[in-house]
Amino acid sequence: MRRLIADVVVLSLAIASFLLSAASPASADTECQVTDPETGVCLIWVEVPGQPGQPGEPGDDGPEDTGSGASCYWDGTEQNVLKPPPGPVPCSSEYGYWSNNYNCYIQLVDPQPPAGDPAWQGHEPGDGAVYRCYQPQTDIDIYIWSADPPPNAGAGPTPREVATIAIEQMNLSAITIGIAPKPGDGSIGIVGMPVWMWAANPDSHTVGPINASASAGGITVTATAQLHRITWDMGDGTEVVCTGPGTPYKASYGDRRSPTCGHVYEQSSSGQPDDHYTVTATSDWVITWSGAGQTGTIRLNGLVRTVEISIGEAQVLVH
Repeated sequence: MRRLIADVVVLSLAIASFLLSAASPASADTECQVTDPETGVCLIWVEVPGQPGQPGEPGDDGPEDTGSGASCYWDGTEQNVLKPPPGPVPCSSEYGYWSNNYNCYIQLVDPQPPAGDPAWQGHEPGDGAVYRCYQPQTDIDIYIWSADPPPNAGAGPTPREVATIAIEQMNLSAITIGIAPKPGDGSIGIVGMPVWMWAANPDSHTVGPINASASAGGITVTATAQLHRITWDMGDGTEVVCTGPGTPYKASYGDRRSPTCGHVYEQSSSGQPDDHYTVTATSDWVITWSGAGQTGTIRLNGLVRTVEISIGEAQVLVH
């Protein structure tokens, strides 16, 4: 009498082979206008979505982008003037336009002082000009000579724009995808078996935190970037939102589910392009900046990397 023995064949997947680190060329969505195709470094950045919820749930909008900040600011620390504290000021007033470099309102003296006046500081009329520099915070009112008109802070960059210069120095990059089962080595996942996802070889450029400073227009800004979440598009219509870099798989974990970032496929990848699911990991960052007596938040996304994995059906052998 024939006996039917059902043996689940794990195809090419051995649980012990789950440990992997898969890297593939990065691609960028419209939020990241220029991405290095080899490294995943975003060369032109923009904003990120909000605060994550549980894996697979969208979460709320998270920290809001706080805008550009004011380009004109007062800072009396170099004069040992602590009140008022550093902060934004109107870029123009009845006293002229504000200059961050001189820390006062600037106005061309009209008429100009006569030749030999101390305000010329040894220069002759027509060699540059004499300007009034008024600081309402301290009531200091002086004349200064300048070869060129002192820079108008109102026409200069905002703190946010200076922060973007600092962010460019960070070389933020898409993560290198770690995923089990491992693509490219013949491993095939199984419908109903756990898939683990993580950021392989994480560093400050892929998960943070990372700091950088930049100066422009009399403004110095320090920015700190931290990975906010990774959104995994699993290729089967499912998105998994993970609040951190995930947990690398080890063979000793067997068929347990990832405690931080995982997925279970309910259908095989048969019939998909090349019979693979394309898994896309999108890194979302929160960058906080401070400078010019102000603080703010910048939201950044568009750092994307993809990889393909195969998922098969468990089969029954008849003996």
